[in-house]
Order: sequence, then structure tokens, then C-alpha cells
Amino acid sequence: MKQGEIAAAVVAAARELSHRAEAIDATHAVPWVYNPLDYAWEPHRQYLTKYARPTCRVLFLGMNPGPWGMAQTGVPFGEVEAVSNWLGIRGAVRRPAREHPKRPIEGFDCPRSEVSGRRLWGLFRQRFGEADRFFQHHFVANYCPLVFMEASGRNLTPDKLPLPVRRRLEEICDAHLQRLVQILRPRWLIGIGAFAETCARRACRDVPGEAVKIGRILHPSPASPAANRDWSGTVERQMEELGIWS
Repeated sequence: MKQGEIAAAVVAAARELSHRAEAIDATHAVPWVYNPLDYAWEPHRQYLTKYARPTCRVLFLGMNPGPWGMAQTGVPFGEVEAVSNWLGIRGAVRRPAREHPKRPIEGFDCPRSEVSGRRLWGLFRQRFGEADRFFQHHFVANYCPLVFMEASGRNLTPDKLPLPVRRRLEEICDAHLQRLVQILRPRWLIGIGAFAETCARRACRDVPGEAVKIGRILHPSPASPAANRDWSGTVERQMEELGIWS
């Protein structure tokens, strides 16, 4: 597939993922759900169109949007400064139909910095310099497009969802990940953290064609003590041990 065909295919797949995920009725189990592929579609579309390329060798996979990252900008691990100044993406972000008073969506005006996104894109900027050099052979996606919150506004990760909701979500997100792998045809699928690696292994068991190799790197969340001790150095070593970076 050529560049334009790749872009059109990943955009269409993201649209389908958004519609299918939003149709899940989780209101009985999860009080608040945000879908940045809806209200922040424009910057997300820009990201896919600009950076999903036929030369992708390594697909990094995160869990789901963070409240101060992709929830604000529509870009995976989308810390505002990194998305604006390194990825060169800005776009209109609307407000969700239902907005938690403690988790406002301010888009690119959000004053908070998502630590995970700052660490992830910071490492790639440090190693590759220009974003174009990184995306020549790499891409970053999230497994699940939705943000889940408890009544208090506290973030609820997908692995903590009630089993019926989680199984329906996995069915939809597995299908999308399979489609993304079929479009980009990476050699490696790297889970950012254990949850993403588990999802990658489950979803890609039956993907037709040449098997994609699956690995894992440490998640950059500040909630992880290990990530707070030289996260970038740890990840560089992990990527070298996998034989991906040298």
C-alpha cells in the first residue's frame, strides 16, 4: 500500500473503532466515559494521516488515553507540548457531551503535562531528533480509545472494568488492532506495559500473513517506581535486548 492508501485505511479503521467502542453500554458499571476519537477527532485524524506510513517496522501499543494526554489532544500519549511542538499537530477539540467537573477537556489549552507522554515522546525526540525520522520506521497507537472514570473523577483503567464490559471492549479493540497490523505490517508490536503486551499477544494470535514479533517495554507512568528510576535508559536497554535498536 502507498502512503495515501495507508492513511485512508487507518483513518477509516479509527472511525469504525470510535463508533463501535462508543456503542458499548457501560453506564451501569462506569459513571463517566470520554471518547477522544469523537470530540478530538481533528488532531487524531491529522496524526494518523501525517505519521502512519508503509515503512513502519515497529508499532508501539499503549493501553488507553490518559486524562491529561490523549484525552486532551486526541493523540496517543498526547502531552500537549510534545504534540504541538514536536509532532507539529494542533486542531479543534470540542467538549464531550457529558463532562466530569473534575476532568475538564481544555484541548491544547490544557495547562497540565502528562508525565507518561512527556517521557515517551521525550525519549523518541532525544534519540531520533526530528519526528519524521522516528515515524519513518515507528508508530504509536493505543489499544483502547476510551477514557473511563469513577464517580470521583479518578481514572479507571480497562483491566479494572466489570467482566462483561471488558469482554465486549476486548472484542472490538482486538479487531481494530488486527486491522492496524494488517495495514501497517510492522515486524514488531511492542506493548508499552504488561497490559498492552497481553492484548497484543491475544489479538495477534490469528492475524493472517507473516507473524508479527511481540515484545514489551516498561510503561512510563509515574505510578510505577521502576519508571521513576531512569525510565528512558531502561527502555533503550530493553529495545537493544530485543534487537530492535542498536
